[in-house]
Amino acid sequence: MGYTEQWQLKGLKKQNYNELDGVIIGTQWEVKVTDDEGYSGTFQGATPFKASEVNVSTFTSYNDLTEEKVLGWIKNTVSGSNSSTNYWEHIMGRVQKDINGQKNIITNVSEHELPWYTGSLSGSVTPPLPAAANYAAQAD
Repeated sequence: MGYTEQWQLKGLKKQNYNELDGVIIGTQWEVKVTDDEGYSGTFQGATPFKASEVNVSTFTSYNDLTEEKVLGWIKNTVSGSNSSTNYWEHIMGRVQKDINGQKNIITNVSEHELPWYTGSLSGSVTPPLPAAANYAAQAD
């Protein structure tokens, strides 16, 4: 089954580090995953970054950042080849739980919603006990 992903950046944390201004040290994001049948689930995450690990030669100033670039960092972290930061399987497990919940809805059905409901009580009705049986039941 195929899935479509829709990523959205919800927030950032930045700090000045050494001579660099606006180093991204945290992100808040959301991914909505939709299956081929149109059912979807959402996962919200937060991905930290260490200012001390920024490569000065490839640093992008804060004002030059794009959502696409930052989401690329996030995707590379949560679903990339680094096994210590990759938790894509967990994300998809949570999303799949949402999707399954939409597909397999449990509905409580009351008596008046039953297909055979005719406006009166249905099923068998226990007839009242004969008078002698009532007396015997009370005497015990």
